[in-house]
Amino acid sequence: MKKITQIGVAGLAVMGENLVLNMADKGFSVAVYNRTTARTDVFLAGRAKDKTISGFSSVKDFVAAIEQPRKIMMMLKAGEVVDRFIDQLLPHLDAGDIIIDGGNSNYRDTIRRTRALEAKGLLFIGTGVSGGEEGALKGPSIMPGGSAAAWPQIEKIFTAIAAKAEDKEPCCAWMGPDGAGHFVKMVHNGIEYGDMQLIGEAYQVMREILGLPPETMHRIFSRWNDGDLQSYLIEITADILGHREEDGRATVDLILDTAGQKGTGKWTVGAALDHGVPLSLISESVFARCISAQKDMRVLAATILSGPAPAFCGESEEILHRLERALYCAKIISYTQGFTLLRETSLAQGWNLDFGAVARVWRGGCIIRSVFLDRIAAAYTSDPNLVNLLFAPAFSAEVNRAQADLRTIVGLTASHGIAAPCLSAALAYYDGLRTARLPANLLQAQRDYFGAHTYERTDRPRGEFFHTDWTGSGGATTSSAYTR
Repeated sequence: MKKITQIGVAGLAVMGENLVLNMADKGFSVAVYNRTTARTDVFLAGRAKDKTISGFSSVKDFVAAIEQPRKIMMMLKAGEVVDRFIDQLLPHLDAGDIIIDGGNSNYRDTIRRTRALEAKGLLFIGTGVSGGEEGALKGPSIMPGGSAAAWPQIEKIFTAIAAKAEDKEPCCAWMGPDGAGHFVKMVHNGIEYGDMQLIGEAYQVMREILGLPPETMHRIFSRWNDGDLQSYLIEITADILGHREEDGRATVDLILDTAGQKGTGKWTVGAALDHGVPLSLISESVFARCISAQKDMRVLAATILSGPAPAFCGESEEILHRLERALYCAKIISYTQGFTLLRETSLAQGWNLDFGAVARVWRGGCIIRSVFLDRIAAAYTSDPNLVNLLFAPAFSAEVNRAQADLRTIVGLTASHGIAAPCLSAALAYYDGLRTARLPANLLQAQRDYFGAHTYERTDRPRGEFFHTDWTGSGGATTSSAYTR
């Protein structure tokens, strides 16, 4: 038997391998296991050679090589694979041992697993890890949640391997009970979808309306990365637009316009529907990927459906300035929706999420890292009970100034026949939120007319429901009243 190690990691795909190397580089000894032994052997002979990493071909030996209470981190594909591996671990574990799921598991599965394992005397942590291959190796953003008793035992390792923000604070913090960590990671991914689609829509305005070549867009995004929009995604967008093939062609122009997705965006939208949260911008970003995947249908539709084809006759520099402000305004609204979902779910689940801590954890290592998150953290530090990010004075002032630019850009895309679902959704949310009286009174009357769903009245206290016999031939029986 090889020497006792401080932590075990099961799963040596890209993220698993790099996290193990990160742990070893920070001075921790690591036991590793992979279902395919050949992958373990290649890893030990290559990148892990001469490091404090020990490999094992059986689950029994792998578990036995970890000091008690054991800390075992799974970097496995979400779903049944995780459950099956937990079942393999159970015969070899003792009370107080800790199982950590570092994959992109659905938070509902994490709630179930936490409860089931705690009933067996074990501890479970569902951990969101963001940063991709580079982040896993050099320092990811880490969002753990689950069995609170496990956190003091894993905190030293996690904070050591996490990314560090500019103020040197680790981008890792305890999120809360059962599924809190994986839920926060899921919303992170939903916000990531929104950020990427918004950037894509800005790119489309530059390309289709302003007629700018990639090298010019490269310079514009590089400039934007020195301002309010400074972020990892803006930075890599500039890099992408500046990349050339050996023959000089822009690589971005050669990439097929069909986007993939792995599911966390769809989960975020589903959670928003469950909790009655208007997550319209992020929802549109998911649907935008869906319509992008229908490439053949779009090519056919382009020969059948018509749209406007006006020539742009404005000032490009003015539009670029407005586009920058519109993108920033929409970004604020996207994060507002994401943090509203975090707030409503935290209240429903009793998680007591610290939203300032969530923003701070996202400042480094993760895909949505940006200077903007410092402002969000400050807003929630100033008012931990903030019900909507747009109500924070700093952000209300920003969107009040930039909403005119957002209107201009949305109008420009509509008049030129350019799809901009997320920019449009941002404006619709903003106008819907600031409208004291929406047409839902008519909608509620329609529901009562055909389904006796009842309605509240402006001249009576909230919570009292009424029904009208609209046709004169209806009865007094009504349907149950509900708000979501």
